[in-house]
Amino acid sequence: MARTLGCVVMAAGNARRFGENKLAAGVGGRSLILRTLEAVPVEEFETVAVVTQYPEVLDLAGRFGFRAVRNEHPDWGISYTIRLGMEALGHCDGAMFLVSDQPLLRRESVRALAELWRAQPDKIAALAHGGVRGNPCIFPARFFPELRELREDHGGNTVIRRHEEDLILLEVPEEELTDVDTRSALEGLNP
Repeated sequence: MARTLGCVVMAAGNARRFGENKLAAGVGGRSLILRTLEAVPVEEFETVAVVTQYPEVLDLAGRFGFRAVRNEHPDWGISYTIRLGMEALGHCDGAMFLVSDQPLLRRESVRALAELWRAQPDKIAALAHGGVRGNPCIFPARFFPELRELREDHGGNTVIRRHEEDLILLEVPEEELTDVDTRSALEGLNP
């Protein structure tokens, strides 16, 4: 039986450590958010929802044919972004949560993660390097109630920690998991 998978692109954070909207920052001539949306293999997903507070990101999501979801309360934390994204997906057997500050993440790795999850759809699946979990992560529907109960800045890590025995990892090169939280991290990238 085919398993339906949705994708939530989480692009609503305030980027306090970066100092401004980091999603507009360029890496190799393309913004972080553009690189993120290009890494989504749309054919793998029933719905792709981009949750953001930024009007320019909402516009870009629409140009990709993704569902643009405005987060009016980014200060409520990542848990609110997760809930908005899940509402936008509707019914699906699993949901991938993809952060928007991993500019070296490859579309092929995102596709391979979706395939790994479809082979074991009762498991939580995540990219990793050296056995250390990173993002994105996929949660089967049985974990949706726990994800909806998250509050403030508690995200999927909270659920994963409760269910480590249900986690499967897909190894990828370390650079794909590199996230950009500061200007110096951005300047240190070699795309």
